[in-house]
Amino acid sequence: MYVIKFGTDGWRGIIADEFTVENVRRVAQGTADYIKKSFPNNLNVVLGHDCRFAGELFAENTARVLNANGIKVKMAKGYVSTPMISLGAVKHGAALGVIITASHNPPSYNGYKLKAHYGGPSSPAVIDAVENAIPETLGVTLKSHDENCKAGMVEYVDLETLYVDEVESKFDLKAIKECKMDFAYDAMYGAGQNVMRRLFPEISLLHCDYNPGFDGQAPEPIDKNLAEFRELIKVSGDIDCGLVTDGDADRIGLYNKAGKFVDSHHIILLLVHYLHKYKGMDGKVITTFSATSKITELAKAYGLEIEITKIGFKYICEKMVTENVLVGGEESGGIAIKGFIPERDGIWIGLTLWEFMAKTGKSLDELIQEVYDVVGSFAMGRIDLHITEEIKQKVLANCQAGAYTAFGSYKIEKTETIDGFKFHLGNGEWVMIRASGTEPVLRVYSESNTDENATKILEATKAVLLA
Repeated sequence: MYVIKFGTDGWRGIIADEFTVENVRRVAQGTADYIKKSFPNNLNVVLGHDCRFAGELFAENTARVLNANGIKVKMAKGYVSTPMISLGAVKHGAALGVIITASHNPPSYNGYKLKAHYGGPSSPAVIDAVENAIPETLGVTLKSHDENCKAGMVEYVDLETLYVDEVESKFDLKAIKECKMDFAYDAMYGAGQNVMRRLFPEISLLHCDYNPGFDGQAPEPIDKNLAEFRELIKVSGDIDCGLVTDGDADRIGLYNKAGKFVDSHHIILLLVHYLHKYKGMDGKVITTFSATSKITELAKAYGLEIEITKIGFKYICEKMVTENVLVGGEESGGIAIKGFIPERDGIWIGLTLWEFMAKTGKSLDELIQEVYDVVGSFAMGRIDLHITEEIKQKVLANCQAGAYTAFGSYKIEKTETIDGFKFHLGNGEWVMIRASGTEPVLRVYSESNTDENATKILEATKAVLLA
C-alpha cells in the first residue's frame, strides 16, 4: 500500500504512479472522516480542479467519496484557481475547500490541496488530522457522479464569476483600463487565464490556452521559465508591466518595462508603500525569514509592527486569521493583503500593483525608487547546493555549534535561527543557510547592496561550506 504523506497544504504525486484514482479516493475518505468529526453540523465542501491533466476525473472521484459519507459538494464549473476555491469556501460557508492541483510542480504531477473555512491554507493540525485519517482501503460504496447530482448531493457553482465580482467590487478597474499604461499577462497555461481574459480582453495575453502539458515546463513564475514573456515585453517596448501567475494562480511573477524580473521582496515593499503611504491603511507586516531586511526597515519607518515567521505561507496565514495584518508575504511569491481572504493570490496582488501604477501615473521603476528613497537599494541572491546527505548534516552541525566565524572576508557579527541559520555580516548584509526537508540540498540566501556583492557573498559562503 502506498503511504500518502501531506506536505505544507496537501498531497502531490506523479499522475498514474502515486497520484491515482484509488489513492485520491483514500485521501477523500480521510477528508470526509475529518469533516464528520470536526464539522458535524456543516457537512459541506467546495470542490474544484485547475488545468492539470485529468483534474475533472480526480475531482469527480473526490466528490463521489464525500457524497458517500453524506457530505454535500458545491462543485466549481470548469477549471478554477486555488484562490477561487478559498473564496468559494468563505462565500458558500463550507467546512473545507478542496482543489485538485499540483500548483507549480512539473506537468507529470497532480495534487490535492485543503483550504480552510476562513479562506486560506488549512493549519498544520488539520493537515495532520486528515493525513492520519486516510484509510488503507475504501470502506464505502460509491454511487456514480450523475446519480449524486440527480440526488442533490452535488451542485455546480460558478466560482469564476464569484471571483470576478469580488475583483470588480474591490479594484478601480476603470483607472487601470483608462490609464496611459499598457499591461500584459502570462497565465503559464494555468488557471488564471479565464478570469484575466474576462477582466482585460484588450491587453496582451500569453499562454491563455488549455494545455495540461504546460509545454513540458513547470508552471512556476520564475525568470528562467519566462523567456517568451520576457522577450514579448522587451520587443514590444510599450508594455509597462507584465504579470505572471503559476499553475493554480496563487503565486506571482512580475516584469518592468525593460523586461527585468521584479522579485517578491520588491513586490512586498511596494504593497506596504501603496497600502500605507498612499491609501492610509494600517496593520502588521508579516514576512518570512528569507525575505529582505528592508521590509523590516520600511515597516519601522512607517510606524508599522513587523513580525518574521518561519518559511511557509501557512505561518503567515495563521496570523492573518487572528490579527490585523496589512501585508503578509514570502520570498517564493506567495503574498496576501488586507481586505481580501488570508490567501496567496497572484492575480489579486498583480492588480493591486497595476492599480498603484494607474492611479499615480508612475512606472514600476519610479515606485520602487520611492521605496529606495526610504530604505535604500538592495539585491538578493540565492543558490541551491546539491550535496550528499552526509555533507548536509555536517554543515548543519557546524552551524549549530557556531563553528563558522567568517565566510572568506565576511565576518559574522550575529546569528539568528528562526528557520535555518542567518549570519549577519554587517552593513545590512547577511547570508542564510537552510536545509531542504526532503532532499540533500542546502539553500543559501544572501542580501547586499548590489547583485554583484550578493553573488560574492554566496560564493564565499559556498567555498567555506564545501571546504
